Amino acid sequence: MVAGRQLFPSSEGRLWARGHAPLLVDTSQQPPAGPRGIHSGTTWGAAPYPVLVADPFGDVVEVNEAAATLFPTAVPGAWLRRVVPEWIADAHARTGSPAAKTGDAAGSTASSASPSACPAHGPVGDRTFEARPTRTDDGDVVWWLVDDTDRRLAEDALASERTRTAFLADASSALLSSLDVERCMEVTARLAAEHLADAAVVVAPPRGGKVPLAHCGPDGDVVHRQVRADLEQLPGLTDALRGFPPVPSPWIDPAAVPRWAVPDRFTDPVGSAVVTPLPGHGVPAGALVLLRSGRRPAFTASEETFARLFASRAGAAMSAARMYAEQAAITTALMRELLPPRLHGVHGVEFAGKYLPSGQADRVGGDFYDVHPGTDEGQESLVVLGDVCGKGLDAAVLTGKVRNTVQALVPLAGDHQRLLGLLNGALMNSHHTRFVTLALASVVRSGATVRLRVTSAGHPAPLIVRADGRVETVETRGTLVGAFWDIGSTTAQVELAPGETCLFFTDGITEGRGGPSGDELFGVRRLESALARCAGLPAEAVVEHVQMLAAQWVGRGAHDDMATVAVTAPHHAHLSAVNGRSRGRYTA
Repeated sequence: MVAGRQLFPSSEGRLWARGHAPLLVDTSQQPPAGPRGIHSGTTWGAAPYPVLVADPFGDVVEVNEAAATLFPTAVPGAWLRRVVPEWIADAHARTGSPAAKTGDAAGSTASSASPSACPAHGPVGDRTFEARPTRTDDGDVVWWLVDDTDRRLAEDALASERTRTAFLADASSALLSSLDVERCMEVTARLAAEHLADAAVVVAPPRGGKVPLAHCGPDGDVVHRQVRADLEQLPGLTDALRGFPPVPSPWIDPAAVPRWAVPDRFTDPVGSAVVTPLPGHGVPAGALVLLRSGRRPAFTASEETFARLFASRAGAAMSAARMYAEQAAITTALMRELLPPRLHGVHGVEFAGKYLPSGQADRVGGDFYDVHPGTDEGQESLVVLGDVCGKGLDAAVLTGKVRNTVQALVPLAGDHQRLLGLLNGALMNSHHTRFVTLALASVVRSGATVRLRVTSAGHPAPLIVRADGRVETVETRGTLVGAFWDIGSTTAQVELAPGETCLFFTDGITEGRGGPSGDELFGVRRLESALARCAGLPAEAVVEHVQMLAAQWVGRGAHDDMATVAVTAPHHAHLSAVNGRSRGRYTA
């Protein structure tokens, strides 16, 4: 006893103020000491989950049976920090300290809801718990421990799945944004290295004895290369390239990963590897190799499954890009044969042609033209201008058939009616239901003039612009080809003096709608007026002028295919190249 004060020892003989000077408590202000088991009769004493009571100074007051099982050394009087995990002791220091208690006594009305009484969370052994504090009337803190291990695991799994789903969605968008094979390989390697592993290698099917690769290391840079490699060196790679299911990563010896399969900037030893196929549309698009350094944990079964999900999307994108590249190559090869040729002067006669397809995305359509030169200077050249019914790909297919058939019939070009009859029979016996209109002209130079034999088969009659600007219509007409078994036509004889031009055109020129009202036909009169201003011009200038005016007339409106061919007798000509076997060519 010191001046009416006494030192209150703890149950273990320690002072209230641990590690500090003894705490002096005025006994005259203290309630009489009572038994510390006053809480044993409350509801929490029989609670099925752990409940632990500690006083404001960090001593254990009471524990229920569940808490005693969880914390065997947590007996009344024990120092809380020595018998429970640190995160609980720290939470109690914030919640049940004398300062907090004094604050409550000063007038706090809801201490359990104050910031200092927030729940805490942490591990106990291999489980996780949430500790929720409740302040008692005498200042002690009751800690209710709720085992939330399963809930936390479920929340973590849900968050992980959400993250993976978002990644797969973003990856699909990035992969499908390009139809270039190398670009798809690059995106696949970069995404895999960034989100799935430390490094990634995309292996495309071998071509010509070489294996195309796309490496991506920890730096995110993608390197494309082609190597001559033994694919058997990497276990599971040949099977993956054939589309077989992947082998589990524990079966792959990291030391067996060949150097060509490791990015140059991946300097750490390989600790684990995953090899999974990139499934395509019926044919495997390649394989994906994931590498992890030895400093990181090996791939789990869940990570391998997720890698296969990513690989399925990457494989579909690469397969689509490869199919597109193959189809584009085929289309390009076919286009070379279907596109109208560039015309030049032949045997002292100027030829020029121009073609404008109906759609901006189309390169070929139903209009076509060809010039089949004579084998020598005195032999006629055959000019063909045609218009297949319809437009688009179907019309282009029939266009190719008509052009090839006409080319085969060129030896019969001296008799236009016979040539048209044979072509008509070929189309009538075809599965195509379309027809074609044609204009034929056999052209030969005779001195300073150019002679033409012109035949129309259901096609607009060509126009002639004379040297003085007069425009004439060639008197020829006939039946369209491929619609009736019996056809007929008339052939007109035409002569062109130097500087005069015969213009062949398709109805896409005259029937183009536009102008100020947007729905007015370009018409024959406008064509004749445009042609009258072309007197004396070279063939190339004539077709350019006509096509320009027609295109300006229709503007951005819809129009049919437009094709024009000009045959011009030049003012002056000289032989540029001729021998006994190749075609002679005159230039103006």
